[in-house]
Amino acid sequence: MDVRETLLLIPGIMIGFSFHEYAHAQVAVWLGDDTPKLEGRLSLSPHVHIDPFGFLFILWAGFGWAKPVMINENNFKNPRRDDILVSLAGPVMNLIIALFFLILMKICYNLPIPNNLYTTIMDVFDYTVWINVVLFVFNLLPIPPLDGSHIFFGILGLKEKPFYYEIYTKGRIILPLLIITNLIDKIISPPILNIYHNLVSIFF
Repeated sequence: MDVRETLLLIPGIMIGFSFHEYAHAQVAVWLGDDTPKLEGRLSLSPHVHIDPFGFLFILWAGFGWAKPVMINENNFKNPRRDDILVSLAGPVMNLIIALFFLILMKICYNLPIPNNLYTTIMDVFDYTVWINVVLFVFNLLPIPPLDGSHIFFGILGLKEKPFYYEIYTKGRIILPLLIITNLIDKIISPPILNIYHNLVSIFF
């Protein structure tokens, strides 16, 4: 990735990470857990959500992370259901952002914008769509500590089982190994490309 591509990607990463974590925080508060609010996570400011190392890592390796939103499931009326909803909120927000920026691209497509500016704007918007589709798919993987693991094990009712902690611990080792060996790319690339191209085809 050259310098220009990196610069074009940065806005999408900051938006994707910030809105993703904000969605977790807001839904948790709506469902009765004020922990994210008390920790100052009810904000769309990247400063609140961006982890410097996770941010640099996604630019360098294509995978990264934001500061996780802490929740207390004991504050939920229905802990199993509500944890699933909070976990879904982040990836769903990324999908919404992708759709929103595709709409912006469609609007810009029909505006009389100078060529150089038009190209830059459309590239930034396109990269934002792409990175948010990536975040949507990646975070739905059923591997701890990703959101998908909370959803998967929550639906199956396995989070309360004694062996879940062992699965969670091993998952935190498995995920980096999958990334380092590039196996993760082989797993998520097909759905990412499929979703991205299908979304683009709706508007263009």
